[in-house]
This record gives sequence, structure tokens and C-alpha cells, in this order.
Amino acid sequence: MKLLVCTLLIILLSACSQTPQSSTVQVGTRPYYLINTMQPSALKTQLQACSEGPFYRTDFAIGHRGAPMQYPEHTKESYLAAARMGAGVLECDVAFTKDQELVCRHSQCDLHTTTNILAVPALAAKCSIPFTPAKNGQLAQAKCCTSDITLAEFLTLKGKMDGANNQAITVDEYLNGTPNWRTDLYASNGTLMSHKQSIALFKQLGVKMTPELKAPQVSMPFNGFTQAQYAQKMLDEYTEQNVPNERIYPQSFNLADVKYWIEQNPEFANNSVYLDGRDETSQLDPNDPDTWQPSMTALYNDGVRILAPPIWMLLAVDEYNNIVPSQYALAAKAAGLKLIAWSLERSGPLVNGGGYYYQSVSEVINNDGDMMKVVDVLAKDVAVMAIFSDWPATVSYYASCNNMPASI
Repeated sequence: MKLLVCTLLIILLSACSQTPQSSTVQVGTRPYYLINTMQPSALKTQLQACSEGPFYRTDFAIGHRGAPMQYPEHTKESYLAAARMGAGVLECDVAFTKDQELVCRHSQCDLHTTTNILAVPALAAKCSIPFTPAKNGQLAQAKCCTSDITLAEFLTLKGKMDGANNQAITVDEYLNGTPNWRTDLYASNGTLMSHKQSIALFKQLGVKMTPELKAPQVSMPFNGFTQAQYAQKMLDEYTEQNVPNERIYPQSFNLADVKYWIEQNPEFANNSVYLDGRDETSQLDPNDPDTWQPSMTALYNDGVRILAPPIWMLLAVDEYNNIVPSQYALAAKAAGLKLIAWSLERSGPLVNGGGYYYQSVSEVINNDGDMMKVVDVLAKDVAVMAIFSDWPATVSYYASCNNMPASI
């Protein structure tokens, strides 16, 4: 009898140890809401059939700044939520402080909209542009940068939901600018993190890591700190904590940064990600190859292996009003480039076409459920390797339902 009991116990423990991620991932109610609002289709039926899971962690879901739809971006709370929702990769956008330490912030100069710095007089006084109230038709303004303060000072701040009230006449009014489709319910005590702290947390969570080197908003070199030193320091902090290079996906909108990593850190070459933001600096047309400078082939020949554009650049609408891959997406794949899309759940409700992220398919987007159609085309037709999301549960639900690979 004892032998039978022991044998059963071993079997149970073995089964539990083989599925730790499926037992801890919780997708919450949002994926169900999105699926329920879809128009009747084979995709809707398939997704509904997966309602009871199991759900698991997958590298197809990248926590974009964590889970900032409801938690202050780049905070410990946001990262923990993203991991719980099944994100197999988490992002720390990397900026530097006055004492040249690296921290997780989407922009070097966003502290006035993403933290409580303006409510801390001693630190508000150090901001590049102090708070100025709205007056006589002029909007309220402020500019507070990580490079205005030290790491120690940065870590005393609290993260809040990104937003500002530009009509404000007081600091409290200015800080009260969260978009109405987000929430402040979990935004009163966001824990800010240094880059090193994020690495330690991500190791503890067992996720892969995708740091983004943010463009400096001060002249470089900054007190002797060069762009190359900045790019190298970001990678060095992973080496110092013994993170295997294959678990790191360094990214930048600056192609020169990506080329630096490829040339100077070849162990990271295949995982280095070129974030394509050329639509903001040129007249890039996803269906006109003449506007892609450099071309897909040129990028590949320079050593780039992963290209990450916004969602809209990967999609088009065909003559039958179906969402299909853009010429940009097809050309990238033909050149041998892997693709990552950004950023799902970054827009508000999609009833009016979805805004920036859906501009190429806005004519066929009219409700939140269409987000799942977009994910399906990105996954099956564009064949992206991953999707950045502000609410990773949406992506991990889809990935689990389609038996996509689990995160290792």
C-alpha cells in the first residue's frame, strides 16, 4: 500500500512539475470580452472553444512596458502583471540618469507624465522645464528627464499612468491626465526600477528580456558618456548578471545602435532588433518599396535579422475587404528577416478605426473584437515571431488556443 501511495505521489508531483506555467498563467476577462464582440466567424468559434484553457506562457506575447493598459508602465507591478498573463518576454526601455546609471523609462524625458516628480518639490526643482500652468491660451508644460536626477533620486519616485492635463493650472490637475479608457485604480504606488533591478526581476520570473536603448534627449557625449558606451553598458549589465545572450533581444530605433551590437557584440547579433520607426521621419509607404531606405535586402546584408515595425505597416486590405499582409511584410520575409509587431492594446476602443496602429486597415475595423482578427493575420499570414502588447493576456490567450510554442 505504501508503495502504491508513493508511486501515485511521484506521478502527481511529476505532472505538476511539467506544467508550472499553465498553472500560473491567468488571462482574466478581457480576452473573453474581445472574443464575444467579434462578428460570427470560424475564428470566433475556434477562440470560444478554448475558453477553459489551458493557458501558458509564450514568447509570442511580449509585455510592452509590462502591462500598461492598467498598471503604470515600466514598474514592478506592471511587469508582474504581464508575466502573470503569460508574456514570455518583458521589455525595459532603457534611459540614463544624471550619474549615468540605466533605468527603465519609455523616454529619457517623460518623468513629468509617468511619475509623481512634479509633486516632489525638491526634485521638481531639478526638471529641465519646471511646471508652467496653462494661461492665456498657452498650454501647461513641463519637462523632467532621467538625466536631471541621480539614480538614488529616481528610485524615490512613484510611477503613474502616462498622461497629463495640458489645460491644468495646478500640478495636481496636470498629473490627473490619464486617458479615460485606462484606469488609475492601480496607479498610486508604482515601483520604479533600475535596469539592473529589472534584470534581476525578469530572471526570477523566468522570462526572456528585450531592452530598448532609448534615443538620448541630451547632447552626446553626456558628461563624457558616449553613445557607444551607452549601447555597450546596456548589454554589459546582462553579462554581469549571467543572463545567457540567447535570452536577450536588444532593440533600438537607431540603426547605428543595432549595427554597433552586431559588429562589437556578435553573440547578440542574431537577436538584435531594428525597430522601424521610419514612418515618423520619412514618407514610408508599406506598399511602395522605393520608400524603404535602406531596403529589406540592404538591412539583411548589414546583419539585421529581426525587424520590428508598427502593426499597421505589416497589414493591408485586399479587394474583398480582407486583412492581408502588406508588401512590406512580404518583402521582409522574402529577404530573410524575422518580424515583430507593435503594439496591440495600445489604442483605445476600436469603434472608429483604431487610430495609429490600425491606420492601414481602418476601413474594416469597427469594434474591439477586430483586434483578434488582426492578431490572427499577424500570426498566420504575416508569420510574426511575436507581438508587443499593453495587455499580454490577449496575445497569450490566442497563442495558447493555437498551440503555439510555450516559453522555455
